[in-house]
Amino acid sequence: MPPAIPIATYRLQLTASFDFDAAAAVIPYLKALGITHLYASPFMKARKGSTHGYDIVDHTQLNPELGGEAGFERLSRTLRQHDVGLILDFVPNHVGVHFADNPWWLDVLEWGPASPHAVSFDIDWDLLPYRARGGVLLPIIGSSYGQALENGEIELRYDTSEGSFSAWYFEHRLPIAPERYSEILRSVVREAGADASAAGQRILELASRSKGLRHPNRKEAPAFKAELKAIAGGADIIGRGLEAYRAGPNRAAQILALHHLLERQHYKLGHWRLASSDINYRRFFDVNTLAGLRVEDTGTFDALHRLVRKLIAEDRLQGLRLDHIDGLRDPAQYFQRLRRLIREAQGKDAKPFYLVVEKILGEHEALHPFAGVHGTTGYEWLNVITQVLVDDSGLDPLDEVWRQISNLPPKLEPILRDAKRRVLETLLTSEFTVLARLLARIASGHYSTRDYSADSLRQALELYVLHFPVYRTYLTAAGPNVHDRTLIVETIEKARANWFAADEGIFEFLRDALTMDLIKPGGPAHSAPRVRRFALKVQQFTGPVMAKSLEDTAFYRYHRLLALNEVGGDPSARALPVEAFHEAMTLRAKEWPHGMTATATHDTKRGEDARARLLALAELSGEWTSAVARWKLLNASQLVIEGEMRAPSATFEYMLYQVLLGAWPLGPRDGEFLERMQAYALKAAREGKQETSWLNPNRAYEAGLQTFLTRILDRSVSAEFLSSLETLSQRVSLLGALNSLSQITLKTTMPGVPDFYQGTEFWDFSLVDPDNRRPVDFAERAAVLASVENPDWQSLTRNWSNGHLKLAWTRSLLKLRTELADVLTHGDYQPLEVTGPRRDHIVAFARRRGREAAIIAVAKSYAASSHGGRDWPGAEAFDAALQLSGYSAEGIGGASEVPLSMLFRHLPVAVLKASFEGALKPVRKRVRA
Repeated sequence: MPPAIPIATYRLQLTASFDFDAAAAVIPYLKALGITHLYASPFMKARKGSTHGYDIVDHTQLNPELGGEAGFERLSRTLRQHDVGLILDFVPNHVGVHFADNPWWLDVLEWGPASPHAVSFDIDWDLLPYRARGGVLLPIIGSSYGQALENGEIELRYDTSEGSFSAWYFEHRLPIAPERYSEILRSVVREAGADASAAGQRILELASRSKGLRHPNRKEAPAFKAELKAIAGGADIIGRGLEAYRAGPNRAAQILALHHLLERQHYKLGHWRLASSDINYRRFFDVNTLAGLRVEDTGTFDALHRLVRKLIAEDRLQGLRLDHIDGLRDPAQYFQRLRRLIREAQGKDAKPFYLVVEKILGEHEALHPFAGVHGTTGYEWLNVITQVLVDDSGLDPLDEVWRQISNLPPKLEPILRDAKRRVLETLLTSEFTVLARLLARIASGHYSTRDYSADSLRQALELYVLHFPVYRTYLTAAGPNVHDRTLIVETIEKARANWFAADEGIFEFLRDALTMDLIKPGGPAHSAPRVRRFALKVQQFTGPVMAKSLEDTAFYRYHRLLALNEVGGDPSARALPVEAFHEAMTLRAKEWPHGMTATATHDTKRGEDARARLLALAELSGEWTSAVARWKLLNASQLVIEGEMRAPSATFEYMLYQVLLGAWPLGPRDGEFLERMQAYALKAAREGKQETSWLNPNRAYEAGLQTFLTRILDRSVSAEFLSSLETLSQRVSLLGALNSLSQITLKTTMPGVPDFYQGTEFWDFSLVDPDNRRPVDFAERAAVLASVENPDWQSLTRNWSNGHLKLAWTRSLLKLRTELADVLTHGDYQPLEVTGPRRDHIVAFARRRGREAAIIAVAKSYAASSHGGRDWPGAEAFDAALQLSGYSAEGIGGASEVPLSMLFRHLPVAVLKASFEGALKPVRKRVRA
């Protein structure tokens, strides 16, 4: 049986080309590596061809493209045979919509608010402008609605297997409300000239039975459809009669007939660009094809978790990773329900169940203590590791380089605020409009606040969102806790400071609406349901605003040092002093010892070893500055300049040089490298939303980027530049490899559960998705693993560039972690003192539980010890000593001072088994149920 708290997890991305059987095939390798839990991407039924699994269309089914129930059973059997647990990346917040594959969504389109599934979606039915009846906007049209209609791209069809009508726009099915079937049937019989035929008479008789605007209703519709389907010859008549609705060029009557029919549905078709301003269902961020779910509804919660509950009851699932918890209306309520479900599913055999959450924490923000949750997926710890390894002395010169290139101060805050404003004005305008209208409606509901204009309230709310410093608060229906109240009040004051109109209490009103003080007893009689809805919906909105503004916009505008531009990080951050690292780890060991520690995920902005390489630029800041200056001169003739346009822009060019260094292959470049760089450049430019964007692509600029990269990566055109780049790359690559050894050592031994992303046992220089989801050669890794069972460290370091060194060290770390599972899973954290000239280049600590202990030491800032990245550092380069008073380390004994040159004989990192010889304190049990 795998341990309740994983020793190590391994993330696999499941797709149609890497299914349950493919995953089962690599389990023996993962077991040999030292992995205790497979951490799988979502495997419920997703949209056909999904490359990530987050566009789930049915939470109650296993994905047939992955092998369905049979394939999953084979995977489960293999996991049991190798004693490996399973953690599922579960998506409770949204589902894939549009197209023709989500039964809940199709039912909502057919029946509107009367659908039993309508309560599961967060739809504001009454917000469609210039429309007599409520509905949901479907922004699926590639051109304008009028053009699509006139061109015959929208087609009314009859499904003979169901007896139902649907409009189709290419692959999108749009069910017709059954209350409109009678008028359709009368029209098609007339168009087909079948009034006198027996089949036509039966169709007309069926149509005449449904009288009134709400018939056939939901109860009557199944029988109506069945009878229609059963009419002999009826399908032929309907097929011919649908010409009455066959829109197309020079068919004005049919265009109007189809248009009038569509206008009477529970949806409104529109151009895809309308989504940013008019959409009236909550989405996952700005993705139109992912609709938010109201999982706070009990029926919705139960239906979504039915399969999860079954898998837990059958002991085929040992953990969950909860995706995007900041999208939930009330996460605290959700986790209470989830913990109850898990306990009920386990029955009498209830045991600890591993739960982690995808949560991006802001600087100095603590994780909310949700029921049963062991911690996050580890983005905050990824950034802690990065910041403790970066050389602080090199950041000031990099600040100055960025200042000169961008003509901006090296501060992130103004860039982030501009990015937020752009997001509010474009991508998330519709969601913001829903909130602003709701706030205005609350204000108009009482005479004391009715004079606050809708425009003023919108502006005040915008300032609040612009100044909100983290992803969200965690109010419940009962109101805010002390921390969240303070956060709201402080943000209101920042917003007020940027308000230049008359105040007249508008910010007090906004504050009281956000804290729900507006509905406290004794105050004005505002609508309690509306105030609660507003306050809780704002929480669901600020997270997407921050994510789209920071990770997906500001990260692509601010390029001071790309190693710091990582999910959950601060691109303008300083280095983390070793003492501060120790404080953070000591606190983590006490509060969140079992959350994940990641260094790469499917969402990180670059591969973990590309990031480790770029850290080296802070140590080579002078040489980097000179190299960039030279490269700009060498490549000036390769720029694409047309009038005012320069492709790439100066700041984007600077970013590209960092990306090239981070991703540059250690061996010969293959033919895909240029394509990968061009794809990255296109995505980065559009995400930055400056010269081009996803909403409004600047084709000329984008073509210029592709041309520039083609030219500078062509040796016949740019030989001098490539020679210079490769020379610097060799040094940065060696420093990066050393940083990577330190990185994985910290990840595996500090408090937390180390998580490994697929394929990263070798050097990982991938770019942002989809580049980081390329196929992994597991056969090669398994063969190398077998060959390094007894590693020859001297040979491995001599050939470090092939990546075998990283895999061997990863295996050694996980072997030790398995042997010292209790120490490294539940043990305390104790900083160790380092003395000597190189003490500032060492991070050292002990993990201890009872008498058992582990001693860990890693080097950092390797430039000085490696001749600037020219040579692999020898042990003698680390002139420092580790103070081990109270410990007896394996192979060293009870020496109170140990030279680092003794520990770093093979590698500039060391992990030793040890025993503690001092006085013991009582051991506390920390497993969270």
